[in-house]
Amino acid sequence: MAKRDYYEVLGVGRQAGEDEIKKAYRKAALQFHPDKNPGDAQAEEKFKEAAEAYEILSNADKRARYDRFGHQGVDQGMGGGGGGFSMEDIFSQFGDVFSDGSPFEGFFGGGGRGGRRANRGANLRIRVKLTLEEIAKGVEKKVKVTKAVPAEGVTYKACATCNGSGQIQRVTNTILGQMRTASTCPHCEGSGQMVDRRPPGVDPDGLQRKEEVISVQIPAGVVEGMQLSVSGKGNAGRNGGQPGDLIVLVEEEAHPHFKRDGNHILYDLPVSVVQAALGDQIEVPTLDGRARIRLEPGTQPGKLLRLKGKGLPAVNAYGRGDLIIFVNVFVPTKLSKDEKETLEKLAASENFKPTNADNSGKSSFFDRMRDFFQHD
Repeated sequence: MAKRDYYEVLGVGRQAGEDEIKKAYRKAALQFHPDKNPGDAQAEEKFKEAAEAYEILSNADKRARYDRFGHQGVDQGMGGGGGGFSMEDIFSQFGDVFSDGSPFEGFFGGGGRGGRRANRGANLRIRVKLTLEEIAKGVEKKVKVTKAVPAEGVTYKACATCNGSGQIQRVTNTILGQMRTASTCPHCEGSGQMVDRRPPGVDPDGLQRKEEVISVQIPAGVVEGMQLSVSGKGNAGRNGGQPGDLIVLVEEEAHPHFKRDGNHILYDLPVSVVQAALGDQIEVPTLDGRARIRLEPGTQPGKLLRLKGKGLPAVNAYGRGDLIIFVNVFVPTKLSKDEKETLEKLAASENFKPTNADNSGKSSFFDRMRDFFQHD
């Protein structure tokens, strides 16, 4: 199951500061704390998910990598869906978030108070197909999306339920006296205002759908399934809330010549029996043009050749992969009479008997593959 966006998990915008992120985590941890939800596996997973999001977004370096590369940039050492944290880890690492003397401090909670808040817009999700050539260099893609934007001509009024405060005040009589509590207004969801008048075609939240062309900068080296985020380019929020983000899912197009293996590019090179036996100079395609390689006389089927640095760059590190060439000796299936006679004469030669083939001490193709990559 794909991970949710960390900002979405905590319900904050990408411009959120440290305090806002901390408060959002306190709120989520209190809501899904195991002590408040005994035996609820779903609540426990959300509790862990919030801890994972906070662990990334509260660290400046990890947050910068996440903002640029998404989950792929911070996944080393992290488990899926919050699974990388045990409950003990969460309590030991993040207990200081709640050490403020609040009434919930004793069981690792956070006493939040209702307040005015705007409603962050939903994220937009799109798929972008890329060729290996585009992935090798990075590319700017312009995508057309339809999203919710604030409409012109909308007027607002104070929420009648909370009188514009965004909160509902309640007074409860107890044996110790009156206790006053505040909670978010369920009518305006804490914003304190509601749409008064709206033009035709505008929804009850004062939003309308419009097309927009958005430029997305794709870094070199991205991989299939990676998610990139474009901050603030999602749907507009209700009541003036921050817009969501545009989440871009990377898809790789099939290439006519190459297969990808991590940052390496694999190429199947067909050669004739004559070329393999006599050697040859052969041109092969690469991601940035063509290159000439030398095929040594007596080249065996399955031999691996390497062109250093002709693969793909690493998205969040230095260096490039290689172009790995697999020599595939073509054996014809149809022969003329003269060709058959020629091969029959060659078959009698000692040099054409398999027992004299030079295997270089390697017993199989798999041994050659193993040795090839061990001597990287």
